[in-house]
Amino acid sequence: MPGTVLLLAASPLGRGRLVDAAGVLPVLAAVAPAVLSGTDTANVVELADPLEPQAVLTRLRAAAAAPGPLTLYLTGQLHLDRRQHRLHLGLARTTPATVRYTALPWQWIREELRLRSAADTALVLDLHADPEAWRHLTARGLDCGPRTAVYGRVAPGAGRRGPAEPVYMKTVATLLRSGHRPALDVLHQQALSRVPEETRGNLLLAHAGGYAPGFSTAGGFVPVPVPGGPVEGLPPAPPVRPSSSGAGGPSGAPSPSAAAGTAAGTAMAAGTAMGVGTAAGAGAPGVGSSPAESVPGPRTEGLTREFRPASAPVEPASRVRPAESVPGPRFAGAAPGSRGADPHVAISDAVQGGRHGEADSVAARYEQEAVRAYGAGSEQALHWSEVRADLAMFAGDPVRSCRAWLAVAETRLGAGQAVDAPAVEAAVDRAHHQWARIKDTARARELGPALARLRLRVPGRRSGALENVQRQLGRLQAAQ
Repeated sequence: MPGTVLLLAASPLGRGRLVDAAGVLPVLAAVAPAVLSGTDTANVVELADPLEPQAVLTRLRAAAAAPGPLTLYLTGQLHLDRRQHRLHLGLARTTPATVRYTALPWQWIREELRLRSAADTALVLDLHADPEAWRHLTARGLDCGPRTAVYGRVAPGAGRRGPAEPVYMKTVATLLRSGHRPALDVLHQQALSRVPEETRGNLLLAHAGGYAPGFSTAGGFVPVPVPGGPVEGLPPAPPVRPSSSGAGGPSGAPSPSAAAGTAAGTAMAAGTAMGVGTAAGAGAPGVGSSPAESVPGPRTEGLTREFRPASAPVEPASRVRPAESVPGPRFAGAAPGSRGADPHVAISDAVQGGRHGEADSVAARYEQEAVRAYGAGSEQALHWSEVRADLAMFAGDPVRSCRAWLAVAETRLGAGQAVDAPAVEAAVDRAHHQWARIKDTARARELGPALARLRLRVPGRRSGALENVQRQLGRLQAAQ
């Protein structure tokens, strides 16, 4: 099974640049794709100083949906949205005043990787943080999700001394150019041992979830003064689960099957390197694009000619929650209450096998159990509602998917969540996306008013979304 590698280097142009992120790409590009991935063959996608968050999201989704091991090498800088106080990855147009609109929300990266397992998903990071983001990180940590193996460092910005060098990532690339990729934890320690002074006082990441080694995922995340040094009195990092067969995966362990923890994959030719370049990205939604086409959802038209799947990739919006938030038994195959495999894996297998009814039945059982145990407005129950909304999308039923996302959004708002909360915005955006794909005009007319009412309350990040719904609804009503 070929692996997938995404090389992403991004930082703002001009005086706001903290790190010369793109400078590492020539070194990484000189490494053989198979070595970057840790598999026999691999597909490589390269993004250098992209302009549009939506263009990055499109490529991230396609990579996350691909079968087989996935490794992301990410170099750049972090900023804090001053309004919502959420971390963003700065892109070429990002300025302190436009972070919310021109940078990539870190939550998007976490969300797109949540359905994958730590055994076949790895994130290698070399990040710099502006002062506000650094204070946020030292207090709250960098949350990459519970199912992603994370290795790397986050450094504070260098101030007025000019852009810093991504020395950690360059060291990783130099080590990989030998043609051998060790287990990522070993590679991480080898890189740190070569640049101890440059990484002193950085936040060091070396296990699943995105927190520093030895620190509890529920609390403090502070600079580690000695690279790789242990911290006494704190619990050890959870181990990355290896698989029993296959080629070496991102964690350095053998790769699991393509079905484990992934949605239906994107078909791509193995052993090729595909560059996207520094432009905004072909097909990325621009100023004049329709809001319905700009909201996140399953799409292939945003992919470049060099990175076009053979069939439409399945891109779930809802991902697996942390193990602690999944209600009761976290195992599928049998009814809730039994012990077995992760239910998300069984659901993913059913989707890939075209057994959409079976997948929805499993999710429905867990949803009902979560409602009984925690209440309809709980995160546990809403997770399974979102899974079922995705399953309807996979089954080609935009009416049911749209209805489900509308219900999720209404429930979240009814529970007191803010209109600009990411989960609320995502639910409305995806309801809008699915509504735009309903071919039955009577059903579209039926759901349109509810979507328009939600858009009045939740306009989202893209301007003109409400006007788009009202205009489309007017056309549907005029054609009645």
